[in-house]
Amino acid sequence: MSTEVKSTSFSSEVKRELTQHLTDSDKKYACLYGMILFCKHFSAEGLVFQTENKLVADTFISLTDDLLGRKKTVSVSENTKKNGTVLYTLSVDETENIEEIIFRFRISSRTLIHRIQGEIINNNNMFAFLSGAFLSCGSIIDPNKEYHLEFVIPYKELCDDLSDMLLSMGLTVNSTVRKGAYVLYIKGSESIEDLLTIMGATNSSLELMNVKILKDVRNKANRIANCDSANIDRIIRAAEKQIEDILFIEKTEGLDSLPPELYEMAIVRMDNPEFSLKELGEMLSKPIGRSGINHRLKRISDIADRLREEYPEET
Repeated sequence: MSTEVKSTSFSSEVKRELTQHLTDSDKKYACLYGMILFCKHFSAEGLVFQTENKLVADTFISLTDDLLGRKKTVSVSENTKKNGTVLYTLSVDETENIEEIIFRFRISSRTLIHRIQGEIINNNNMFAFLSGAFLSCGSIIDPNKEYHLEFVIPYKELCDDLSDMLLSMGLTVNSTVRKGAYVLYIKGSESIEDLLTIMGATNSSLELMNVKILKDVRNKANRIANCDSANIDRIIRAAEKQIEDILFIEKTEGLDSLPPELYEMAIVRMDNPEFSLKELGEMLSKPIGRSGINHRLKRISDIADRLREEYPEET
């Protein structure tokens, strides 16, 4: 049961990478077990595997033929959708082939078909089994958009078994029901990175890490930009108030009434309304720091407030 769509190139790249690690018979066996167990339909009567990924379809055919030791054990039909994607439906219908698959995977009854039998998976090939499950029913959204990996599973018991397996590996997983299917999903970037690494998609895991780093850098840059913008707004508002005080002093008693250091401060502020306190301090004949500038502007503000009381008609 594939949920992959044509635009999810990152998901396709993960699946391509997973198929490259099937280098020996044990890994192929474990991977095919995952693909069959999590496929669209599997019972004693037949098997149906669906995917929109041609490489995954070819891998399923190759692994099934290898397991059964003969060619053309899988029948293939293709259906082109309106969006241009091709849905590959792969079927194993012959009773002889189905019985051999059940025998090879030690499935002795129908009740076991839809449960994970951990004892038949060698620990060294657990990643190949999970790869098969992902190739069968998994997908991952482009991490540039969001962090989301999921398995869409047709049976609740199977979903519970996979959930327990992933939880035992320290991964954070959640589940829901969507259109009659059981969805096991991971949203935490670290858990997704860990699962990709466990399955063998190390390059994709590194790519996800790089995307996360770039996102963090962009977010930090945006926070700095927003902070700078807020600082600029505060500087402008403060400057407007300071210039308003200076103009009121000039209108009532004149700037000549100010002490020399405040007179210079008033002129510099009037001539440079966009400057910060630090920049104003560097403009004075005898440069001073931010605290000195702030003190002088505060004295000018106090004088202006006193004059507003003396000249209420000018306010």
